[in-house]
Amino acid sequence: MSDQALRDHVLYVLKGGGAHLGFEQAIDGLPRELRGAKVDGCPHTAWRLIEHMRICQWDIWQFSVNPDHISPEFPDGLWPATDAPPDDAAWDACVHLFRGDAQAMIDLVADPSIDLFAPIPHGDGQTILREALLVADHNAYHLGQLAMLRRCLGDWKD
Repeated sequence: MSDQALRDHVLYVLKGGGAHLGFEQAIDGLPRELRGAKVDGCPHTAWRLIEHMRICQWDIWQFSVNPDHISPEFPDGLWPATDAPPDDAAWDACVHLFRGDAQAMIDLVADPSIDLFAPIPHGDGQTILREALLVADHNAYHLGQLAMLRRCLGDWKD
């Protein structure tokens, strides 16, 4: 497989291709009143999932490119403190930042000058390929949770 073919496959997954649910599809039409809604037996709300994804994606991307980056404390620093966003502006900012950081990771993988297999100099064996796949995997997992949560709330259209 060529280097470009590998990049194309990873980019496809990062963008929600194949069996992966895309971010836009997962949040499309989610009513404001359900952003903090809970379902019995489910530990997370839509806000908790989306904000957690944003924080983790940002953390992974920053780790990948910034040797001075300090990750949030695990696990508490990776989750929001509240079940619902404080206001519409917080939700909108979260969604905007998620999209921007997703694009930054896509741009990193798409850059042919980046060796996807080279160990990240400030890491302990991680590569850009591994971090990109971690973002794709983590997002897919939590987007699936969001779809199930929305289904349980009666707000998911197949």
